[in-house]
Parts: sequence; C-alpha cells; structure tokens
Amino acid sequence: MDISQITADTLDLSLLRKGAGHKYDHGHALVLTGGPGRTGAARLAARGALRIGAGAVTLGVPPAAQLEVATQITAVMLQRVADGTALTDLLKDSRISALCLGPGLGVGERASELVAAALGAPRLVLDADAITILAQNTALRDRLHSGAVLTPHGGEFARLAPDLADLAEQDRPNAKAEATQQAAMRFGCVVLLKGPETVIAAPEGKVLRHCATEDRATPWLATAGAGDVLSGFITGLLARGIAPLDAAALATYLHAAAARQHGPGLIAEDLPELLPQVLRQLGI
Repeated sequence: MDISQITADTLDLSLLRKGAGHKYDHGHALVLTGGPGRTGAARLAARGALRIGAGAVTLGVPPAAQLEVATQITAVMLQRVADGTALTDLLKDSRISALCLGPGLGVGERASELVAAALGAPRLVLDADAITILAQNTALRDRLHSGAVLTPHGGEFARLAPDLADLAEQDRPNAKAEATQQAAMRFGCVVLLKGPETVIAAPEGKVLRHCATEDRATPWLATAGAGDVLSGFITGLLARGIAPLDAAALATYLHAAAARQHGPGLIAEDLPELLPQVLRQLGI
C-alpha cells in the first residue's frame, strides 16, 4: 500500500494563502448546532472555521438555542435553522460554500432531518452525532458523495463500519490505513480516522498518514472539544474552495502543530487562537 506521510514538506501550503477580495470570495461556512446546553461543540467548530480563513461563518441554531448562542459569539453570525426544511431553504443561498454538522447535534428527529438535508450540499464535514445517525441509516449512508468528509474517532468508526473497525485494530503494519482506505471506497467520500496516528483516505484509494507520536506527540489533544475544532478547520478550508483530501490533510497538520505550540494545559478553546502563530511560522 502506498501511504504518503503528512509533513510541512509534503503539503501544498500555498493553498492556505489568501488573495484579494471580499469575505464571500473566501467562502461562507455554515455550522449546525444542537439544542440548548449542546451548542458548545458547534461553537468551537465555527471558531476554527473562522480562524483558518473562511470569509464568513454562520451558526445554524434551533430557535430554543438562539439566545444561548447569541450571548457567546461576535464575529460568527447566527441563523435560525429549526429543521431539515429550513436547512434545505437556507442552502439555496449560493454564498454558503461548506457545511459542518455533528458536534453536539444530538441524534433525534431534528438531527436526522438535518443530516438528510445536509447531504444535498456539495461540500460538508460530518462528525460525532452525524456519524452515529449515518451508522443507523443505510439510506443516508448511500447518499454520501465525494464532497463529504467523515471524521470519526475509533468508537464512531466502529458504529459506522464494525467490520472495518476490527480490521483497523489488527496488530500488523498498515491495518488502520487499510481499514480507512476501504471505508473511503465504500462510502465514496474522504474518511479521516482520528488518533495519535491519523489516517486520511480518499475514495479513489489515496491514503495519507499523520503521526503525532514520539518527539511529535500531542497528548494534550486528548481534551473535550479538540475534535470539534478539527472539524471546523476542515470546514473552513472546504469553504475556501480547497479539495476535501487537501483540506483534511492541512487541517490535521495545523491542528497538531497548534497543540505542540501550546503544550501542557491545552484546552480546545486554545487551538483556534494558536493558529495565527503556526501560520506565521510556516510563512503563510
């Protein structure tokens, strides 16, 4: 199996540079939240999308969570999204260029409707609860497409593809890479399987690996909300027009680099705020 390692030297860092133009020239990311008391994860993702360069970011909230979210945001915008029908209508706005859902979304009727509507978007990230919904609904899984990125951790991957999760756990070289590659081919989209060894695969078979181990270890990323920020980074890059595999690879590298920049004591809220330092160090 041909596996490319993700490093600063193998990435096309020029994709991160922004040219002239107004905010919508740099994409508009929409991040969907869950209900009251469950909006924090989506707010982390939205902050990540904004910091990585999306020109505009909107949080789509159910009416009951509108006040909660409004008191917590400034540059991020807010839009009521009550159900799947409301999301379908909102996605008619051609300025919305990428969508993120799953963090804190829940797995009830509204969440299932939102996943169904979201799959009509050309570029999207599905994480957390959205992956659980996909695992429970074959018809929705069949609607995944090449513009989608799935970002499961090991437990979510086991719900989504139990047979491939077993393969990933085999004690032999490249087992995780093989499992991720097969998942991407099965679902027809980019799959990013998180962990100290993060593996990213595209549906045509290309596999990338990022190892945050030994001298590059980032144990501080084992903190609530870190994965939500990663989803936001990917969404922001998708919104800017970067291809799904490149967006996933760049986001993974920058996510780990931000964690190393901070070191012990890291919490998820720190990650987007560290990104400007990391980008300057990379010459962006």
